[in-house]
Amino acid sequence: MKSLQFLFLALCLILPADAGWAREWLRERRDFVLAEQAVEQGNAAVFQALAGTLTAYPLYPYLQYQWLKKDLTQTDSIRAFLSTYKDSRYASLLRGRWLKAMAEQNQWLDYVDQYRAGGDVALECLYHRAAYQIGFRGLALTQAKRLWMSGGSQPGECEPLFTALADAALITREMIWQRFELALEGNNRQLAEYLARKLTGLDREAAEAWLKVDQNPELIREEKTRLPEGRFAARIFAHGIDRMAKSAPDSAARLWDAEKNGLQFKEPGKQMIERRLALALAFQRKAGAYDRLTGLTAHDGEVREWRVRSALFEQNWQHIAAALSGLTLDELKEARWQYWQARVQASAGNHEAARALYSEAALDRSFYGFLAADALSQPYRLADNPVPLHFNELGDLASEADFQAVSELRALNRNMEAQRQWWFTVGKLSREKRAQAAKLAESWEWAPVAIQTLVKADYWDDLALRFPLHYQEQVQSNALRHALDPAVIFGVMRQESMLDSRAESPVGAKGLMQVMPKTGRQLAKEIQQELAADYSLFDPDLNIRLGAYYVRKLLQRFDGNMALAVAAYNAGPARVVKWLPLAGNMPADIWVETIPFKETRKYVASVLSYAIIYQHRLNKNGLKLKDLMPPVPSG
Repeated sequence: MKSLQFLFLALCLILPADAGWAREWLRERRDFVLAEQAVEQGNAAVFQALAGTLTAYPLYPYLQYQWLKKDLTQTDSIRAFLSTYKDSRYASLLRGRWLKAMAEQNQWLDYVDQYRAGGDVALECLYHRAAYQIGFRGLALTQAKRLWMSGGSQPGECEPLFTALADAALITREMIWQRFELALEGNNRQLAEYLARKLTGLDREAAEAWLKVDQNPELIREEKTRLPEGRFAARIFAHGIDRMAKSAPDSAARLWDAEKNGLQFKEPGKQMIERRLALALAFQRKAGAYDRLTGLTAHDGEVREWRVRSALFEQNWQHIAAALSGLTLDELKEARWQYWQARVQASAGNHEAARALYSEAALDRSFYGFLAADALSQPYRLADNPVPLHFNELGDLASEADFQAVSELRALNRNMEAQRQWWFTVGKLSREKRAQAAKLAESWEWAPVAIQTLVKADYWDDLALRFPLHYQEQVQSNALRHALDPAVIFGVMRQESMLDSRAESPVGAKGLMQVMPKTGRQLAKEIQQELAADYSLFDPDLNIRLGAYYVRKLLQRFDGNMALAVAAYNAGPARVVKWLPLAGNMPADIWVETIPFKETRKYVASVLSYAIIYQHRLNKNGLKLKDLMPPVPSG
């Protein structure tokens, strides 16, 4: 009850007490919270009394959903809700719960009547089970086959349907083998082990041998006679090669080359392994990667890109030119590859051709566009065009029921529910309306949501929205303290959290600059700053101070090379040390392009280009991308 009183007091403080509409708004919020409490207590009389006064309140559908989901026997009320609020997010949520309750009661005819396809595998399995129960067995079992044939474990709701499939003797030996392979390809070993137990005789022995190789790929080095005979020998060997390539691509390639011609392998299967080996060699910057990639019979987008990167890592300009010529026409129009074409021309002394290509690339507001502009010693092209808004468009959008609901959820500190409601609402909008919604989120100072909404609108040129200047005072003071350009701190912060002080990653990194608790404790100790608890990292002042200090520390470790420091901020210093060239200096643009991890490669390019954009937002122009990227020394 104390928390309710606190919320009521907080609402009083943010509303003008002398406005009649404000008092009504406050009353509705108070009654909504009390009605939620009645839901939790199961007090129907209090709930109905309060709910009756809230029919015009934006969160009334949410309130009704909470009440109805507590007792799914309220059939008439549920049907009425699904009809009245059919376009709301809560209609599909309530229907899902209602359908599961029907299944538990074996109400199969009602289930078929109420089911709506929507991508929920559990509900789909129950639907086909319902069809089976009411007599459509053939059709239900056909769909069961499709659902069963998955490399992932399916929901428990599917098991009765799969049991019916097995009872009808429709799960064949070939189906088990196909799913077994799908499971291993998807790294679902538990499912693969389960399927192996479904096999018998020599099949079971082959599957167990396959599982051993999956766990220890080095077993394929043993005499081939130890592998099962027949068609499985080649497939098990190939699986071992695939697994071995991840940690020891050189060894895997040598073993494959020595054995592949003696195995019963169809050409598509051979090419699949050749592709995986070639890419594994390229990812680990191994010698021979370029030749291996060149020798593939089919060059998809990933192969084409890594062929260029392998040639770049060799710094062999003849190979780089050949690899670039293998890109598609559309790929060659991208700023990234225009930049590298220009570098090829410049290396050959074709300065006019290089200048023309740099000029094309420099039109793009990106890492490669900025590098191209630096090569030409010309200003960066930033193309800052805010989302156009006409009279009262934001007001009209904010007054729509769905957005009013979001606003109320935020006012009540239901931030997760507010985001769910927001994305449901935005999903129904046109591109133009999504851009307007992004501006609405910006006006609410909801930076990460505004940025992501603008992405969904495919609108990229509103720089104030995409690169907000929140926490500017903290950024400026810590930049001064640690001798950093504030644009760099903003660049890291924008990439890490989109300026969301409450951001938390799946692995536990927290706050604006996504500091890991363990790292935060060490950093705090070094600067004699108290870190009372892990949640303290959500405090913007502390988070920015620790993050900025860590950037400075990494810069010192990597001799002032910002590209290396930023890569280390993402992937860790130890990995960056492993990625340093073995001998001699390497141009920083080549080093960034050949970073093995796609995430880190993109991260470095984003942070450094964001720093350039943020200096524009800060009304400065002294920072140049080339100054952040001195040559990379050998390790």
